[in-house]
Amino acid sequence: MIGRLNHVAIAVPDLEAASEQYRTALGASVGAPQDEPDHGVTVVFIELPNTKIELLYPLGEESPIQGFLDKNPSGGIHHVCYEVEDILAARDHLVQSGARVLGTGEPKTGAHGKPVLFLHPKDFNGCLVELEQV
Repeated sequence: MIGRLNHVAIAVPDLEAASEQYRTALGASVGAPQDEPDHGVTVVFIELPNTKIELLYPLGEESPIQGFLDKNPSGGIHHVCYEVEDILAARDHLVQSGARVLGTGEPKTGAHGKPVLFLHPKDFNGCLVELEQV
């Protein structure tokens, strides 16, 4: 059901410093910051030959990323994102398998302009999983 790894998301306490580190220390292609108000984050995508890294920074006081950074002040891996061909079919299969979909269970538009869903980390070995329809 899942396809390729779309990205690994890392929550960071300083978006500008993290972007610069990837740009200068690692020589990566770093995109511009992009606000995603529906998700409460500002994101920066780093393009790699085989996938992407998504840097996450809180957007607003109610950002779920702020809670993560409160517990992990240095930042850290927040989630992994896998591609799926049909997000509704994937959701229905996962729910039947006992997985919990976060939020309303309905897809939202993600940073790439495509439908996304998040799966409860307790159902996936402590890892928050994002599904993105391709």
